[in-house]
Amino acid sequence: MELITPSLGLLFWTAIIFVVLMLILSKFAWKPIVSALEEREKFIADSLSQANQAKEEMAKLKSENEALLAQARSERDKMLKDAQTVVTNTIAEAKDKAGIEAEKMIANARVQILNEKNAAITELKNLVATTSVEIAEQIVKKNLSNDAAQKELIEAYLKESKFN
Repeated sequence: MELITPSLGLLFWTAIIFVVLMLILSKFAWKPIVSALEEREKFIADSLSQANQAKEEMAKLKSENEALLAQARSERDKMLKDAQTVVTNTIAEAKDKAGIEAEKMIANARVQILNEKNAAITELKNLVATTSVEIAEQIVKKNLSNDAAQKELIEAYLKESKFN
């Protein structure tokens, strides 16, 4: 029964050993353990702080990337619109130039046709005149083959033309 009810000497020596053990542990073990725990706690707190900062930076970078992407899309859309405008303007200018060139060609063709028409008319008139003179010459030769007809023609001509 001694184990159930310890003697006073056993309690005394157990208490002294416990106090000495506590002093030794507090002097040599508790300070390093507590400082290691404090360092670990500080390290964990710093790590959590850095993780939060990294998370905030990632969110900031993500928003900046989205803004850059939106800006790039906007610039791309603007460039496409500008290119479409340039293409439309170029096509319109080409059509205008082609229309002007066609009108010039038509005007030149009309002038050329008119010149050729006038040349043909002049040539036809000359041909008719020449033919008329030849026919008249043949008629006059036939009618004036004798001297009497020639004198009669001269007298008729003189009567028609009055001299002052």
